Amino acid sequence: MMQKLISVANKLMPVAFLLMAIVVIAQFGMQHGPNSGDVGNFFREAGAFLHAHGWSLFVVAMLAWSVVVIGYFYERQEVAFANMNERGWMMDVLDRLTNRRELEGKLAKEPTEIFIDAAELSNALKSKVIGQDAVCDDMAAQIRRRLALKQRGKPVGVFMLAGPPGSGKTYMAKCLAAHLQRPLLHFDMTQFSSGSHGASQLFGMSKGYVGSDTYGKLTAGLRDAPDAVILLDEFEKAHSDVHKNFLTAWNDGFVTEASDGKQISTTKAIFVMTTNAATDAMQSLSETYANDADELRRTVTNVLRESGFAAELLNRIDRIFIFKALAGLDVARVTALEIEAMIKGYGLEVSTGGIDPDVLIEMMRRHERLGKGASSRDLVRVIEESISDSLIEAKQKGYASVLVYSTGDGIAAKPAV
Repeated sequence: MMQKLISVANKLMPVAFLLMAIVVIAQFGMQHGPNSGDVGNFFREAGAFLHAHGWSLFVVAMLAWSVVVIGYFYERQEVAFANMNERGWMMDVLDRLTNRRELEGKLAKEPTEIFIDAAELSNALKSKVIGQDAVCDDMAAQIRRRLALKQRGKPVGVFMLAGPPGSGKTYMAKCLAAHLQRPLLHFDMTQFSSGSHGASQLFGMSKGYVGSDTYGKLTAGLRDAPDAVILLDEFEKAHSDVHKNFLTAWNDGFVTEASDGKQISTTKAIFVMTTNAATDAMQSLSETYANDADELRRTVTNVLRESGFAAELLNRIDRIFIFKALAGLDVARVTALEIEAMIKGYGLEVSTGGIDPDVLIEMMRRHERLGKGASSRDLVRVIEESISDSLIEAKQKGYASVLVYSTGDGIAAKPAV
């Protein structure tokens, strides 16, 4: 009804303004216009007519204006109600009883689901981590499922990578962080082999002690980068008291900074541990129970418990991935990639096909002679010691790429022409 009145009033407004203008002009003419002639007669007749009906016209105009003014405030009120409905009918209560802006800010920080392409992640990992295709597939699937959970209350994932040295465990964590575009916080856990001192380095020093004015390395890292990939390298070498400090991080979704008691969330982080413990036993179990994930988990957990890991710690690990020892052409692939990375460190490139196959064959033989303790890093160190001088010389002469070849007695590099 109100909308119809407003519509009619809007249509009558121009007419009302015109009538009022005529009234004013006629009244002006009666008082100041000519008193004789045709013009004078016109003003006298118009004045007489308006004198009889002017108030009626004035009332009509005022009614139209009143309807328009009422309609204006009515429309404003409707807009206000509409905005309130868009925010929710409880918003006025929140404005009165709490800090609504702070509430909305906290809600904006709540975990949200993230969807990734598991196949894409797996392929990206496989292109970097050689010889561990099954682990790459499983890791990608686990990450996809956990990121898709909106309400977690725990870290995105707590993963243990077990297997022999040099099989790509540490590199896997680095590649995972790079592909997900997350910061990497890398901790060599051999540095935290003492109980209280190791814990204070990671989680801060209690008040009253020297150093209590600064955060621990882990708590500071999580405070500044809550979505980081936390790499705990050679986790078994950290003190058991250090291990215990991770229980709340993995079970309750926060760590406590000792210096000020502040709780720092771990719900956006991904924890990746590496271990070389019980390598032979786990390799055997991974082959025996390759098609029985539940039994593999149970037996591997038992082996790790016998190796010194606490049961409550193992219970909080989401997944244990077992890496295979490198063999065959995988040794050649890893060695070739390591050589390429090492040469890039000198600001040079390996030309296409620039690594002599005899170099890789020699590295494979050395790897086999070293046996189970062999690491691709050890092999690359041998190469670097052999060719570093020639790489520096090539760089000084302005060459951009090099060839790596076998001399029969050793290995050398030369500029690619």
